[in-house]
Amino acid sequence: MSNQTEYGYPSVFDDIRPYTDTEIPAAMQRLAQHEELFQQIADFFGPGFEARNFRKTLCAIDSVKAFQWNVMKNISCGLIKKTISDFTCSGFENIDREKPYLFVSNHRDIVLDAMLLQYSLVVNGFDTCQICFGSNLIFSPLFNDIGKSNKMFQVERGGNRLDYYHNLAHLSDYMRYVITQRKEPVWIAQRNGRTKNGIDATDPAIIKMFAMSSGEDPVTALSALNIVPVSVSYEWESCDRLKALELYALREGKYEKKPGEDLNSIITGIRQQKGHVHFHICQPISEEELKAFSTMPSNAFFHKVAALMDERINSAFALTQNNYIAHDLLSASANHCSKYTAEQKEAFLRHLAWVDDCENMDREVLRNIFLGIYANPVDSALRIG
Repeated sequence: MSNQTEYGYPSVFDDIRPYTDTEIPAAMQRLAQHEELFQQIADFFGPGFEARNFRKTLCAIDSVKAFQWNVMKNISCGLIKKTISDFTCSGFENIDREKPYLFVSNHRDIVLDAMLLQYSLVVNGFDTCQICFGSNLIFSPLFNDIGKSNKMFQVERGGNRLDYYHNLAHLSDYMRYVITQRKEPVWIAQRNGRTKNGIDATDPAIIKMFAMSSGEDPVTALSALNIVPVSVSYEWESCDRLKALELYALREGKYEKKPGEDLNSIITGIRQQKGHVHFHICQPISEEELKAFSTMPSNAFFHKVAALMDERINSAFALTQNNYIAHDLLSASANHCSKYTAEQKEAFLRHLAWVDDCENMDREVLRNIFLGIYANPVDSALRIG
């Protein structure tokens, strides 16, 4: 691809690409002068946080790798110690350290799904990946600097149908360029936006978007991207109350996204206790598997690939006692009672008690929505068998 800029990327991608090493020192100087950043970190980590040392660390950083290792890795480690009781990863034997992959993950938390995968890759000796994030998450120059310093690239949201198509094509071109020419891995969610109801389902349009940038047939186009499904699960679902309230409002036809809502979800997801968090790197989607769908019409092909992704992600989802408790409560049964203790059920019921304080709402409906967030992954697993 021609017309490369001084930053090592084709200029056509200047609107979405992350920062390169040459841009990092200036970004670090801006971050070091941002008092809001220091205040937020100090509020989260408490008295042990030393602003002077952190500022000195930022000012000494001169590369993307240094930022990820000296800042993001340490922040991730601190977050795990403070809000996660057990952090586990599996499936790294399924991928090759020398191969760039397109990681396609279920999406439960705006920031943490990708952030914790980055941490998992680092501690397991893999290169970090570029991360796709929506332009709606650029709340300020501060978020822009943090994101682009952490290998995040931007996809435009909104616009008319022509804008939407152009943005998808641009995103597809960029991802293929990063994987096939820069030889860097990429992370993207399996759908536009987080899963709110606990049902992880890959949007076939996402799979179709992957193939847009290739003039080859769909099998060849997708094979070149080395697609790897990733399954992430949280014992205590990220933003579970906020998700339940949003789903309730949608059901009542009263939901309207408020200013600052995404930021509130990011902060809530970071601060809340998560219990056991598990990542599984699934088997890559092979060319042979794709060829099995090659005689199908285009739309059927992409739906089949999406279904294959869902099978891998849902079968690898680490169900916890909370999922089984919610399923039994929702079905008024004890079908899964061997999966949890009386104490664990009591803890979940205490977690559910907030519903009783919700005024001017149908509490039974809200309760069932909240339970569904935890129960639906059990049904997804049961459908796979």
